[in-house]
Amino acid sequence: MRDAQAMGAATHPLWRDLLTLCKWRVVMVMLVCALVGMLLAIPGAISPAVLNAMVCGLIGIALAAAGAAAINHVVDRKLDARMHRTSRRPLASGRLSTPLALAWALSLSTSGVALLALTVNPLTAWLTLLSLVGYALIYTVFLKRATPQNIVIGGVAGAAPPLLGWTSVTGTVGAEPLLLMLIIFAWTPPHFWALAIYKRDEYAEAGVPMLPVTHGLAFARLQVWLYGWLTVAATLLPFTIGMSGWLYLVSVCVLNLRFMQWNLRVWRGHDEQAPLQAFWFSIRYLLGVFLALLLDHYLSIALSP
Repeated sequence: MRDAQAMGAATHPLWRDLLTLCKWRVVMVMLVCALVGMLLAIPGAISPAVLNAMVCGLIGIALAAAGAAAINHVVDRKLDARMHRTSRRPLASGRLSTPLALAWALSLSTSGVALLALTVNPLTAWLTLLSLVGYALIYTVFLKRATPQNIVIGGVAGAAPPLLGWTSVTGTVGAEPLLLMLIIFAWTPPHFWALAIYKRDEYAEAGVPMLPVTHGLAFARLQVWLYGWLTVAATLLPFTIGMSGWLYLVSVCVLNLRFMQWNLRVWRGHDEQAPLQAFWFSIRYLLGVFLALLLDHYLSIALSP
């Protein structure tokens, strides 16, 4: 047993396990969304003061998000051990101790919020703290195990990055960042429910009340289809309110066409691999939507007199 643990420690060094707790791939997607929120809030050239706020804002948001992810690992360690997809995580497999992981999570969270409060602005720090509490505690501790609508309700916290980016450089909340938040909020259910459909048996065995487990596969597939259309409607709103122009509209229509093609395959239920493929495409889709917003924004700046 000790030999196996030693081999595991050699294969997974401490720094790598601590990085795994941060869910760095998810954090990177969040930072891209936060950066887009920052850049869309800037009408022209970036001044040194704004650049400083952007850098500090991204670092603070990254630390807080990583801390929330690590708290998620701590709270879900027993649940993760019962699911094949997550059983090799550092805490679930026993490679890391719970006190060490909790200390790491709290140090990341507090340093991130403190950095935002001291170097960016109090509004961003408070909103980040609320998002951290919403995801790490309200969603992970309560909602995830209490209701099949956990993804919908908990999606508010996950949709915050563009709002946090916007407030980092403006210090204010407006309709535009809330609309960016709405896009991610609408996108979250079809994104995660597609994965839940693919992993339904694992969630059922672990006792997690995900929608495909509590209401069946047919109902869950229908919800992916319907929420997909809600996402399409949300992505058209930036053009409707004049936040973006024709470049964005054309780009997002192309993206939406492909997005709904995948959601249609999920709804029909003929392809067992379609939910997983739809899940992975939805990540590229969201990044594409935000990239289109960014390109349109800078095109309008370039063409302005």
